[in-house]
Amino acid sequence: MASYTAKQLNGKGTPIEELTAGTSYGFVITNLNSTGSSYFTVETVRNLSGSYAGQPTNALGTYSDFNGIDNNTLITSSYISSVVVPKGQGRYTFTPTGTVDAGSSMLRATGGISLVIS
Repeated sequence: MASYTAKQLNGKGTPIEELTAGTSYGFVITNLNSTGSSYFTVETVRNLSGSYAGQPTNALGTYSDFNGIDNNTLITSSYISSVVVPKGQGRYTFTPTGTVDAGSSMLRATGGISLVIS
């Protein structure tokens, strides 16, 4: 799978890779630069008119196996999935119920967070 640097995730973020339906993916989030909590989010892509297009990743699967991340910080809505990442490293598993097309959502983070999807 892929690794995303803090530079790729900062600002407007980077498009998500394809995730196959029914496959469990480990999201390993590292926050080494921030002394407080930082945020990691998965968001839908905006189309040229500024409207959200497609289904956000969080609407297509389940989250489980939280390690180093309080699952109570996971916030999902129709447009965004967000998790607070304290300094250090955390992990959770995401299993999509439908295939997540490449570029259908954006991965973003604050506070120097990096991400590995395995």
